[in-house]
Amino acid sequence: MRTEQVDVAVVGGGPAGLAAALSAKESGAEHVLLIERGERMGGILNQCIHDGFGTKLMGEAFTGPEYAQIFINRLTNTGVNVKLDTMVMDISSDRELVICSSDGLIRVKAGAIVLCTGCRERTRGAIRIPGTRPAGVFTAGVVQEYMNIRNLSVGRKVVILGSGDIGLIMARRLTLEGVEVECVAEILPYPSGLARNIVQCLEDFEIPLYLSTTVVDIHGIDRVEGITLAKIGPRGGIVRGTKRFVKCDTLLLSVGLIPENELAKKAGIKLSPVTAGPIVDDHFQTSIPGIFCGGNALQVHDLVDYASMESEKAGRSAAFFAGAGKLPSPSIKVLPGQGIRYVIPHEVSGNEPVDFSMRVKSPEADRYIVFKQGEKVIRRMRQIELAPAAMIRMRVRSDRFQRSLDSLTVEVAD
Repeated sequence: MRTEQVDVAVVGGGPAGLAAALSAKESGAEHVLLIERGERMGGILNQCIHDGFGTKLMGEAFTGPEYAQIFINRLTNTGVNVKLDTMVMDISSDRELVICSSDGLIRVKAGAIVLCTGCRERTRGAIRIPGTRPAGVFTAGVVQEYMNIRNLSVGRKVVILGSGDIGLIMARRLTLEGVEVECVAEILPYPSGLARNIVQCLEDFEIPLYLSTTVVDIHGIDRVEGITLAKIGPRGGIVRGTKRFVKCDTLLLSVGLIPENELAKKAGIKLSPVTAGPIVDDHFQTSIPGIFCGGNALQVHDLVDYASMESEKAGRSAAFFAGAGKLPSPSIKVLPGQGIRYVIPHEVSGNEPVDFSMRVKSPEADRYIVFKQGEKVIRRMRQIELAPAAMIRMRVRSDRFQRSLDSLTVEVAD
């Protein structure tokens, strides 16, 4: 097995990996290696033919393939070494990778590594829906690939479980192709997707959304023949007398995404029990020095622009680490307080401005996001509407941090 030495190795060629590799190269890393297991760069964006990508970062709405191509074009002729159709077989805490490509097995010794491995969909098995096992049960991303890349139809009468953004977008896509979308059922008492997608993908097409409702049975032997819906009570049980049969030939699942972090686990990186992504500091460095993370492997994003922005920072940090061998140590732990589900980064040095991203636990209206160290409020911003589906991003200037205190709390307040 031959050995290659690189300054920065980026794992994953989706939007996060492209941004990280480009940023690392522009930040002075001479030898940057981008590893992608697929046959082309762009990742999940290649099957996202709807627009809306780039509004935050570029001020214009692009389709997924267009957004990806912008970064691919920027990467061209930069000297970044791109290896497609290549799998990472092993990773160690001392920043060594074993990769398998058409050239065989190669050991890669990196000055720094950026993990941009994306996320995967929850399946029927993950949420344990009872019933038979007929054909016609798909995850939303699979249906998106079948329709947008392979030009395949999945059914004629569809029920969608889960109001995640991909499922909402596919409700519209299916309707435009002449498929009858019977309804969207959501187990939570509020939608899981962005408000704009509820309006544009369901309300504009008069597709009903049933909240506090889930699928409790799947019917059919060879093919789905229908499903049973039921209302879910505040404690999680089925409400008596609410079961009803809905005839359909397809069940589409949009029930959440999970950061893909098998490599992070193998390297011994500490993961957050809330996000399932690595615990990182304000340089997006994980608990293992020199290994960084960005994009959906860190936290599931609702906007690709934010995944690119944080991965650009991860790439810059990786380039600096590869050159200097270290970064400023974080000294302030960031803690989620009242009403906040999680905050990233999990710890900061306080030496530079920090862009925090977070999600709330439940819908709120006309409240404030408050950053506190001890009893001192260092940042406070009013939010007209708060929703778990919408990521909140707020910047705190370096001069606001109280470096004499070792913790910072973020909370929702009146």
